[in-house]
Amino acid sequence: MKPTRSGQGAPASPTTTRTMVLWCPDWPITAALREHLLSAEHPVALIEKGEVFTCSPSAREQGVKRGLRLREAQTRCTSLTVLPYDPALDARSFEPVIAMVEKIMPGVQLVRPGLCALHAKGPARYYGSEERAAAALLKALAAIGLTAARVGIADSPFAAEHAARATEFGDDPGTDSIWIIPPGETASFLSSFPLEVLEEPTLAVVLRRLGIRTLGDFAALTRADVRNRFGAEGALAHLKASGLDHHSVVERKPPAELDVVVHCEPPLARIDELTFSLRLSAEKFVDRLREAGLVCTVLVVQLQSESGEESVRLWRHPRWFDADDVLDRVRWQLQGSGDVEHGLSSGISRVQLLPETVEDLSDHADGLWGTGPDENIHHGLARVQSMLGHGAVLTAMVAGGRMLTDRRVFIPWGDPPSEAAAKSRNLPWPGQLPGPAPATVFDEPRAVQVLDSTGSTVDIDERGLLTAVPVTLVAAPPRQSAISSWAGPWPIVERWWDSNGRSLNRFQIVDESGTAWLLLLVDHRWWAEASYD
Repeated sequence: MKPTRSGQGAPASPTTTRTMVLWCPDWPITAALREHLLSAEHPVALIEKGEVFTCSPSAREQGVKRGLRLREAQTRCTSLTVLPYDPALDARSFEPVIAMVEKIMPGVQLVRPGLCALHAKGPARYYGSEERAAAALLKALAAIGLTAARVGIADSPFAAEHAARATEFGDDPGTDSIWIIPPGETASFLSSFPLEVLEEPTLAVVLRRLGIRTLGDFAALTRADVRNRFGAEGALAHLKASGLDHHSVVERKPPAELDVVVHCEPPLARIDELTFSLRLSAEKFVDRLREAGLVCTVLVVQLQSESGEESVRLWRHPRWFDADDVLDRVRWQLQGSGDVEHGLSSGISRVQLLPETVEDLSDHADGLWGTGPDENIHHGLARVQSMLGHGAVLTAMVAGGRMLTDRRVFIPWGDPPSEAAAKSRNLPWPGQLPGPAPATVFDEPRAVQVLDSTGSTVDIDERGLLTAVPVTLVAAPPRQSAISSWAGPWPIVERWWDSNGRSLNRFQIVDESGTAWLLLLVDHRWWAEASYD
């Protein structure tokens, strides 16, 4: 532990909170080493977007650092092991660490994988002092193989984090893993830190122009002047520099157990018997979600037979699952794997209902006059989908694109639109047809002819101009219609850099009957893409 002065420090501000921060250096590297069973001495670099996101200490010794391009990093360290950076792996690997901390010190806040905070007062009273509490924490982590963890204790979460990080710069970083800042001395500890630790680059640039280089210089300014000059964000940064962080430790609350498991003794071999026995459990499942202010929109049903076979299926609902919906899905899943007439080939011994996706209950409130017709539609479509397959019932959505057929996308009923399709709808598309959209879009463009007064086909010359005035539209020979009005051409060039790209021209034409058409002229041939009502 870093030596502290024996005398009493200045009294802490009443707004301070004694905070203990646990920091695991290079946690993404630690998680990757454990996942891929590599030794700690092995040089490893995690790559994101072609650059080094982080690297192991042995790789840093050979010149690898964050931000290097992959090729340069491999040049500096020929034995470098390159792995993709996976943030999900960091969070998944850090969960056992949080669980271990919660066993001996409840009330942990996960800041990010590799860093967590908790109130220091309770552990200090239980173990006798802050130093003993920190030592007990490190001992518990060493039991699960984390020997490089660091602990910092100060009057604010911000200062405690930097106290933990500062242990690496001590006289013996390998053994001095605890740094305790006495109460009231946090501002003095932070005074020598550069402005960059505030993670406010715009504010740091302005302060450096004013001659302020460290947190101590910034904390020396009066709070009112800082707020008047830099606003609320500057005032919050000033509190951090003064050791009076406005943040407090927010204890992590373990998620509620929302899944339901039913054990059938003896195993049930008939569908009606099983669904009857599951009714109370399905109601309990829905009520538990409702008590938490949630509804389930994606449900996973796991069935296990007495012979050890498992059936797992994911069900989606465009609204949310009630108890009857849950029972219907269990019944349909059983009917898809067994004999409807004579029951199942093997009795079911275990059923588990897991809410894969939950949403806030307030977002799915019933309408003023109920949702009866919608419920009947949802039930019927879900039934058809269960019999014919997930992709048998489709719904349409509008996506991005130039051609109308590209903008029409079908997704399985009940599935949310993909992020790419939803995002592409609002992207700029040069050559996109302005509104209003045609009423009917043909699955395949229909061949038509546009003729001039002499009966010759109208075309586009090298300058993009019509060779003649359109007079006649031949939509389905021998049917001919006189053209009363027309607009265009609007040229479209698709993938001009690709040999497979194409160029075409769009026209809007109204015939003598009042029918409006959207036509394409591609390679000197006319096509009808859509029609207007």
